[in-house]
Amino acid sequence: MAEFLYRLGRASAHRARTVIAIWLALMVAAGTAFFLFAGELEDSFSIPGTPTDQVNQTLKQEFSGMGGGAGTVVYQTEDGSAFTKEQRDAIADRAEKAAEKDGVEDVVDPFATEQDRAEQTEKLDDGRAEIKDGREKLEDGQKKLDAGRDQAESAGMLDQVEDGLDAQQAEIDNNRDTLDEESRKLEQGADLTKMSAELRSVSKDDSTALVHVAFTDSQEEVSQATREDVMAVFDDAPVAGTSVDFANDIAMAMPTLVSPAEVIGLIVAGVVLVVMLGTFIGAGLPILTALVGVGIATLTAMSLSDVLEMASVTPILGLMLGLAVGIDYALFIVHRHRRQLKEGIGVAESIGLANGTAGNAVVFAGTTVLIALLGLNLTGIGFLGLMGSVGAIAIAIAVLIAVTLVPALLSLVGMRILARRERDRMGRDAAGGRGAAHAAGAHLRQMSTVRAMGRAAVAVIALGVIALPALDLRTGMPDGSSEPAESTQHRAYTAVADKFGDGQNGPLLVTANLPGGPTEESAKENAADAQFQVAEKLYAHDDVAAVAPIGVSDDHTLGIFQVVPEGGPASASTEELVHTFRDMEPVHGLGPLGVAGMASGNVDISETLSGALPTYLTVVVGLSLVILLLVFRSVFVPVVATLGFILSYFAALGGVVAVYQWGWLGGLIGLDTPGPVLNFLPTLLAGILFGLAMDYMLFIGTGMREAYVHGAPARLAVVQGFRAGRAVVTAAAIIMISIFGGFVFSETMMISSVGFALAFGVLLDAFVVRMLLIPALMHLAGNAAWWLPRWLDRLLPDIDVEGAALERAHTAEPAAAPADRTPDPADEPSPDGLDDTVASGRR
Repeated sequence: MAEFLYRLGRASAHRARTVIAIWLALMVAAGTAFFLFAGELEDSFSIPGTPTDQVNQTLKQEFSGMGGGAGTVVYQTEDGSAFTKEQRDAIADRAEKAAEKDGVEDVVDPFATEQDRAEQTEKLDDGRAEIKDGREKLEDGQKKLDAGRDQAESAGMLDQVEDGLDAQQAEIDNNRDTLDEESRKLEQGADLTKMSAELRSVSKDDSTALVHVAFTDSQEEVSQATREDVMAVFDDAPVAGTSVDFANDIAMAMPTLVSPAEVIGLIVAGVVLVVMLGTFIGAGLPILTALVGVGIATLTAMSLSDVLEMASVTPILGLMLGLAVGIDYALFIVHRHRRQLKEGIGVAESIGLANGTAGNAVVFAGTTVLIALLGLNLTGIGFLGLMGSVGAIAIAIAVLIAVTLVPALLSLVGMRILARRERDRMGRDAAGGRGAAHAAGAHLRQMSTVRAMGRAAVAVIALGVIALPALDLRTGMPDGSSEPAESTQHRAYTAVADKFGDGQNGPLLVTANLPGGPTEESAKENAADAQFQVAEKLYAHDDVAAVAPIGVSDDHTLGIFQVVPEGGPASASTEELVHTFRDMEPVHGLGPLGVAGMASGNVDISETLSGALPTYLTVVVGLSLVILLLVFRSVFVPVVATLGFILSYFAALGGVVAVYQWGWLGGLIGLDTPGPVLNFLPTLLAGILFGLAMDYMLFIGTGMREAYVHGAPARLAVVQGFRAGRAVVTAAAIIMISIFGGFVFSETMMISSVGFALAFGVLLDAFVVRMLLIPALMHLAGNAAWWLPRWLDRLLPDIDVEGAALERAHTAEPAAAPADRTPDPADEPSPDGLDDTVASGRR
């Protein structure tokens, strides 16, 4: 691979303009595909086959017009007074017009609903009065009948009139039974009215009204155009004296690809590059190539959005990864090229060597990230696998650009990649050559064992403490409360919570099997009784604010109930309620309840993702361990690299929980309302952070291995490798943190939390794990760090990721023979056979 990349770098440098033209053509092609084929991005997530999805599919089959998406429009009077008749009529008129839009099943006039409720209450009162009057008449009739019976008995005529009196008594008894049955049904209706009292469309003070919109398509399939058409009906013709806002289910804001925060991140990255490389040309080259790669990857991904159900966050994730990784990968090659130029190697030869050494490491680093991202498809969760695939496209393009376009641009730049002062002293430094650099390494002092133990302890304890909040991790999807305070979604959510209760922002839809009957009349009668039983049992829970039966199937065997929880859609109590309902069998022998709704869907997605995470990590980590084993030819290094990732992963999750779930420092990033962590973030973070962590392990670890292969003692090689790689890894980590950190200030909490998790995870992994913990553990391991069983050493191919063989072939300096290296007095005695296997690893 190193030799191939060396030739590829030389060829790209030799045909620089051709290479540049090819990449520009690819960008034009990607842009053309975007303009011709790009479709709408989705603003919601779903997983087919979950309990919520099964309930929705049943509703579509059994009930005409149900199973579609929903939206809520919130009207409020500006002064908090009750709506006037003119305002009510105007809002009802707009609801009627919105119902005529394509893709809309129905729009409910809130005032008509409340009028129906009032009429129902009036009917109940009238019914009670009629039943009372009927009972009084029956009692009068009973008294007269009893008096007549007594008179007939006294006159000795009872036998003659007894049949007539019995018939009258039977009629009275029948009437009494009828009144009792009607009274029972009336009281059931009264109880149901009481249970649904909090399920209102107009607030108790008549200052806020909810217009409910039902769409024909499912929630995730409702087009943005349909939503905008509906919102335009209410927004473009304001009702005097009122304000209108739209809930998250209808006004889900699409995040923008580029915002000022990302631009600031790029500026910070540019400053870091200028400081490190000392020249604007050198600083601009990695940014330019990263932008080219991101442009091609993002446009390509979005051109597929018409044939794939792509979430709005998916191309942003590709942009985030492609930008950060693209800059870093280019930086590694540019840094190596600059170092070689200053050692006196010619431009063309240096480009080839940099591509064969640093470029080789870039390829393997990119491979670990690719495995981690493509592995997301193993979860079986469509939207998450697509995110991983789009991210993998961005990584693959970043790698290809790093080993082709970067060499081409370096060729055109020539010696100007170095600052003027660096070029001026090149002649003086060239005499020292690379041997001088290695000789300088001999004067480095290895760290003491006590210091190594202290550094390892500090790193582990610090990461453990930071990870503690992860024990309280709750996952879910963002709702209106997590939107910016000035957004219409947040205003709508707050108004509903204040005037109707938190649960009205995410009611549950519950289905129950009903007993049916041999005839339609008996089935109808049994369904009514069963509905009441189910409603009673649902309402009996403390966390339920309201219950209302809203429909029965044509065969009277399936009933639907709307349940308003006490807590919001993202609350722990609502999540527990979903589980409780699904375990219930309210009507004996008819099976458990089905639950759907926003909160239910979030619970299902979170649990599916949690269940898939262990398998995903096992496969991805296993494959990456194989790559690290090939790269480092060591058992110890891949194991500690992976254990270090586990520490940084849980510490990053702890930081996310502290900020986004607990609300610590939330004000600094514009987080007004803390809530559950984005449900797919733990899985996404695991894949991406693992890949990036292995990147830094490669660039730190290969420097140590390179020093060891060149003959340095094991513990001194740790210091030499760390000193050789720390500057570029530090710069690369700061750049990546800056890019990811720019997304933290996104108005969309979904994007913000992903950006924070990645930025914080890279910060901990690069600076605490790779640059503090790993060198300490490598020192403590000594020679054992490079131990490899003989049988495994014979099986593994020598991939020479650090490019030592390439350097020996293309430079005059031979590698130091293992037998000639200065022994390390501090090295511990090796186990039996260890020296042989270590020596065999130094090829």
